[in-house]
Amino acid sequence: MGRHRKQQPATVSRSSVIALTGLVPAGVVATNAAAVVTDPTAASVAMQVSALGAAPAQPAAPAVAVDPTAMHAMAKQSPEARVEVKSVALDPNRPRNDLPVAASGIPGIAEAAYIGAAEILAEENPDCNMPWTMLAGIGRVESTHMNNGRADADGNALAPVFGPVLDGRLSGNNVIHDSDGGALDGFSGYDRAVGPMQFLPETWTSFAADGNRDGISDPQNYYDATLTAGKYLCSGGLDMSDPAQQTRAILRYNNSMAYVANVMAWEQSYQTGIAPRPAELPKI
Repeated sequence: MGRHRKQQPATVSRSSVIALTGLVPAGVVATNAAAVVTDPTAASVAMQVSALGAAPAQPAAPAVAVDPTAMHAMAKQSPEARVEVKSVALDPNRPRNDLPVAASGIPGIAEAAYIGAAEILAEENPDCNMPWTMLAGIGRVESTHMNNGRADADGNALAPVFGPVLDGRLSGNNVIHDSDGGALDGFSGYDRAVGPMQFLPETWTSFAADGNRDGISDPQNYYDATLTAGKYLCSGGLDMSDPAQQTRAILRYNNSMAYVANVMAWEQSYQTGIAPRPAELPKI
């Protein structure tokens, strides 16, 4: 989730599906990808991970060792003007957007954000080859497309989206001490993930993008959150047209092969119009 978290032990697994809870898990990579799921999507993921281990997909230049859980300093800088990072207070009674549900089944406001982010990335970082359906897969798993499109006409969440407070009381989650004084997550003492793409405040600040070009990067705005997620996934020179590198990018978002299988299943669904079967969505 944008959990884009700090280095963590590889022995703790997450216990519940993030699409509904926005949890920030300790996360693990499955030691046997084939044992995680047996459907075609999972088999494809397993092949990609095998390729990842056999031959590093990271480009040879620059010669930088890529740590999937510590990519903050490697974000590709876009040519956009410097933006103000903040969460904007808005009237809670403002109306919901009236965009119809897209043919893909995605809320219209969400699909517009995914497509818009992919178009911006195509201009700013064409080597990434980011498909909008991959961003949609992340958004589906992280927040069910901002709680099924509960946003105003500008893409701002009608009610702020927060994950649980990461104070160690919830099993399977890291303890993350406060990094922003509560400026983005509204909580001091400890951090919690923010927005429809579920970023920790520290990571948001490192990758913050302005998807709607209003001069503000707000994690509760769907356009900003989606473009920021794209920058994070593309960082380090990754190419989403290479299945192994795409797998590496998704693992960066959440270090779990079950998570990768879920994202890829929804990505494929939005490409083909065929919804994944429950058996194709292993528990995260």
